[in-house]
Amino acid sequence: MFCFIDWTPNIEVFHIGSLSIRWYSLLWCIGLIGAYYIVKKLYEEQHIPKDQVEKLFIYCFIGILAGARLGHCLFYEPNYFLGSGKGIIEMLLPIRFARDTWDLHFSGYSGLASHGGALGILIAIIIYAKKNGLKFFTVMDNICISVPFTAGCIRLGNLMNSEIIGSPTDVAWGFIFHTNDALVNGQLVPRHPSQLYEAIAYFIILIVIVMIYKSNKRDVGTGFYFGFLLLTVFTFRFLIEYIKAEQVEFERGMILDMGQILSIPFIVVGIYYTFRKKSTE
Repeated sequence: MFCFIDWTPNIEVFHIGSLSIRWYSLLWCIGLIGAYYIVKKLYEEQHIPKDQVEKLFIYCFIGILAGARLGHCLFYEPNYFLGSGKGIIEMLLPIRFARDTWDLHFSGYSGLASHGGALGILIAIIIYAKKNGLKFFTVMDNICISVPFTAGCIRLGNLMNSEIIGSPTDVAWGFIFHTNDALVNGQLVPRHPSQLYEAIAYFIILIVIVMIYKSNKRDVGTGFYFGFLLLTVFTFRFLIEYIKAEQVEFERGMILDMGQILSIPFIVVGIYYTFRKKSTE
């Protein structure tokens, strides 16, 4: 066991009194702020007014958070969140109720789904582009150049939380996660650090998409970067599910799990926009 990585990080960066700043929240913020500055730089190069960046950030923040939260609740735990008044309130607010009473505590949004976040940001950009008189694909392509940075940071946050863990493994870099989900017959076993695999993949996709942009800036507005992001990210997401532990009980025995099923439409759309005849009209 000494050859493996014993993963027991402190989930808190620091706390002041009852205020706790966790790595997951911090990495989410870093991801969003990093994406903001990437898009700001792209807007400057394309001579889009600066005030549009701030508006876009607000739309995207609300869209990705609401979409990711609703996506988790509706795709992975619909019976719990739609089965009672408490569940519906917990779906919408960052709180948890005690099992048998209405006593509550602040829990943050525990449970966010990337597929829901993708849908949320898509809807947000449609509304933003329409209200601000910008072409949808101009906005979407710029956002998609920055998204891998945010996605990579979020997966690092999942790693710090020891959540969305991989399946058992005997590879030398296996992580021993100290959570109930990591137990096999009551024993902790090494598992694939699937969160780290995803983070690395997304940062590599970021480098590739930026390199493509530097030599093909004219493709912004055609939907190419939108398609390329969907194709690469969700193809990797589909494949990584094969070495992930099931996130919910109903996935056991399924040929394709929920993450893979939800990835297929994104991959199909990605193929279409990546390889279709490009036009900015």
